[in-house]
Amino acid sequence: MEIERKFLIDGFPDLQELRREKMHQGYLCSSPVVRIRSTQTHSSQEFVLCFKGKGTLAREEIELPISEDIFVRLKALLPMPLVQKDHRVYSLEGGHLLECNLVDEGEQTQFYYAEVEFSTVEEANAFVPPAFLGREVTWEPEYSMSHYWSRKLAKRQENTEE
Repeated sequence: MEIERKFLIDGFPDLQELRREKMHQGYLCSSPVVRIRSTQTHSSQEFVLCFKGKGTLAREEIELPISEDIFVRLKALLPMPLVQKDHRVYSLEGGHLLECNLVDEGEQTQFYYAEVEFSTVEEANAFVPPAFLGREVTWEPEYSMSHYWSRKLAKRQENTEE
């Protein structure tokens, strides 16, 4: 089960960084979500196939490690290039981790968002976000990455028809 709150942010926070990764992800299906992702750190690379159920604050999530070969084969099924994310992790007071992302840096669609994951819905509801987190979009499904992918794909198809 994935339990998280999501916020729009203006940039990476001025906090001590715990981890930095480059992610590339694409969606084979957006309802239910079926996503592939590669995650690269300075010393390793992982490939994951992920399934997500419906929901906003809480939803089922199943992640399966896959080989690079399977990742490449699934990537070839996608109708457009992968979404790129600069992913950074920070520690918040109270022991929570703050995961911040810059999506599609350098493109017109570039944006930042942050997520905080929780063990329970009660813990998520009790969380008081720091002021720098900006607008909360947890309950707005149009701010999910799968919706972003769908909008980007629709725009791409619109541009190729012109």
